[in-house]
Amino acid sequence: MIPFNMPLIVGNETKYINEALLSKKLSGDGPFTKKCNNWFETNFYTPKALLTTSCTHALEMAAILAGIKEGDEVIMPSYTFVSTANAFVLRGAKVVFIDIRPDTMNIDESLIEDAITSKTKAIVPVHYAGVSCEMDKILSIAKKYNLVVIEDAAQGVMSKYKGKSLGTIGNLGSYSFHETKNYNCGEGGALLINDNQYIERAEIIREKGTNRSRFFRGQVDKYTWIDVGSSYLPSEINAAFLYAQLESADKINTARIMTWNLYYKLLSHLEKEGFLELPVIPLDCEQNAHMFYIKLKNLEIRSQLIEFLKKYDIITSFHYVPLHTSDAGKKFGVFHGEDKYTTAESERLLRLPLYYGLSSEDVEVISDHIVHFFK
Repeated sequence: MIPFNMPLIVGNETKYINEALLSKKLSGDGPFTKKCNNWFETNFYTPKALLTTSCTHALEMAAILAGIKEGDEVIMPSYTFVSTANAFVLRGAKVVFIDIRPDTMNIDESLIEDAITSKTKAIVPVHYAGVSCEMDKILSIAKKYNLVVIEDAAQGVMSKYKGKSLGTIGNLGSYSFHETKNYNCGEGGALLINDNQYIERAEIIREKGTNRSRFFRGQVDKYTWIDVGSSYLPSEINAAFLYAQLESADKINTARIMTWNLYYKLLSHLEKEGFLELPVIPLDCEQNAHMFYIKLKNLEIRSQLIEFLKKYDIITSFHYVPLHTSDAGKKFGVFHGEDKYTTAESERLLRLPLYYGLSSEDVEVISDHIVHFFK
């Protein structure tokens, strides 16, 4: 069997977990948590990075920091994971979904301005498959209307837009380290704070609404409850596991891109012959090979190909069902404008196996079977 995903393990995870165990410091913000935070700050040039228990929680923190409250509106694509919307719905906001671009599956930046009202407080671009949204245009709109930009870069670790790391371009950014991501610790995430005005409050929110971080730095003689917050700190076990992978980030990234490129090479003739479409990477974007997908002509052909590959023990997967079509999406949000591409493109997209350690031979087998299906 060729599975769809295999959680990444590079070798030092057990060693670092044992170090954490021996240190007798297992709760959050121990040495490995600090190493991970520092790694992001140093390598991605962000003023502050805070490891969290999930990308979901990083987005929840971002919603609090952005001051989202009952009656506010937040603009985002419908083609995204439920956490992108939930983080703001939990604060009482209405989610305003807009259509995507068919080339990158990202939010269509040309439709954002028309969706803005006096209640709009934030724009949430989602960098699908680790390919950046058109951030210059989004930032320009946000500046014009005084809106907060919160990047959902769950899939974007190591990707860039015009040389800047995804997650570091908006006011706030979020990463995921779920086991399906390029770098994982089972469950985990990070909040990147690119606007200094949010740093101190972010630490407070992450520490259950207390000024505990200032206490440990010796800035106050005792800590107390001073704001809203929750327990967003991951354990040292998670951080130790993740740090082993961050140390090998370049090697992992290079291997994944080689796999992505091989898929593209082996399937490109099928695109030329009109059987399918391959991913588009805009010139300003440097991607991280988070996924390789193909687009079929319609839902029926996609379903047939999934079943065909399954017969050969090759596991593939489609992706998000657009949020605006769900029961909760209809209750907590509204789709602004025409759904020209979101639903239609989501029904054509099929994700192929891609993980660190997937051999070139396996990629060739998968590609050969796809060719066989069409020919």
